Amino acid sequence: MDYLAKNRAWIELDVSCLKNNIELIRKVNNNIIAVVKANAYGHGIIEITSYLNKIGITFFAVATLDEGILLRKNNIKGNILILGYTSKENLKYVRKYNLIQTIIDFDYFNIIKDINFKINAHIKINTGMNRIGENYQNIKNIIDMYKNNNICIKGIYTHLCVSDSDRKNDITFTEKQLDNFNYVLNVLKENNINIGITHALNSYGIFNYQKYKYDYIRCGILMYGIKNNNSYLSKNIDLEPILKLKSRITSIRNINKNDSVSYGNTFVAKNKMKIASVSIGYADGIPRIVSNNYFVYVNNKKASVIGTICMDQLIIDITNIDANVGDEVLIIKDNEQLNILANNASTISYEILTNLHSRLPRIIIRK
Repeated sequence: MDYLAKNRAWIELDVSCLKNNIELIRKVNNNIIAVVKANAYGHGIIEITSYLNKIGITFFAVATLDEGILLRKNNIKGNILILGYTSKENLKYVRKYNLIQTIIDFDYFNIIKDINFKINAHIKINTGMNRIGENYQNIKNIIDMYKNNNICIKGIYTHLCVSDSDRKNDITFTEKQLDNFNYVLNVLKENNINIGITHALNSYGIFNYQKYKYDYIRCGILMYGIKNNNSYLSKNIDLEPILKLKSRITSIRNINKNDSVSYGNTFVAKNKMKIASVSIGYADGIPRIVSNNYFVYVNNKKASVIGTICMDQLIIDITNIDANVGDEVLIIKDNEQLNILANNASTISYEILTNLHSRLPRIIIRK
């Protein structure tokens, strides 16, 4: 199986690093909602959740009904919260697969409140991000949602939008969001509402706003050991990236001065060169925009990507590298290289990771 998986291009997942990250996060709060939406941020939703189940994580968050059903069909145990929208017609599957639906606002609640079966749900509160969620000021609406007989509210949460920033205005904004959320919780308690579990702190919020205490924490990107260059983390935490992206050299050739490389002749050799084709491309998730503006590792040496990245292949300069057909090529080695790739593509690491195609096998390894 490993031979087949490593035939062309693949992802390696070091679950020893994942376990380390979880242990560090548990020091803040042992009650973790592991966010595994978007194929576990590109890492592989089944591979990640199966391992997390083994080490005691029993609460997961996904974006869609399909993701929740996929987890159940792969025998993932515990709570599964759908963070996004599910149509009224499909709520029967929320019940069938024992999922938890987010009530995204009061209008959505009014659409689904007359279903003739029971589902479990969490209420999303809009505390300032203005994406989804019932406005924190609409207390009557929030209380009404708790009183419905068929929609069983098991929890309430909000989402922070600048908890990864150390700018004064952003800190003030985040604290205002959390104060708004606490206002809702306090009023509900004063009205003797059984509010269920509470959660508000996302990955950066977990560490940057530890003075705010809720029942659960929601951990996404930091669980995978990924930190953006422009994000602020209040403590130096030894999180380890669990993902490496690899491919292989499939062909080596010598070219002469003035020879062009790949589509569009975007690279023309200034001298004689030795180049290699690598079996990975933009269909696998390598952004075409980084053509002529990225590097990979071959036998622990940097090799520049030259020419336009193709759908299934890219080309590298190995003029000064001792390499052979079949050698492994490290496309994403660590957090630093991932951030360089993201910056060169004018995006963020989240987008790079979630664009890694499902045709890339995910292989579990341990140090």
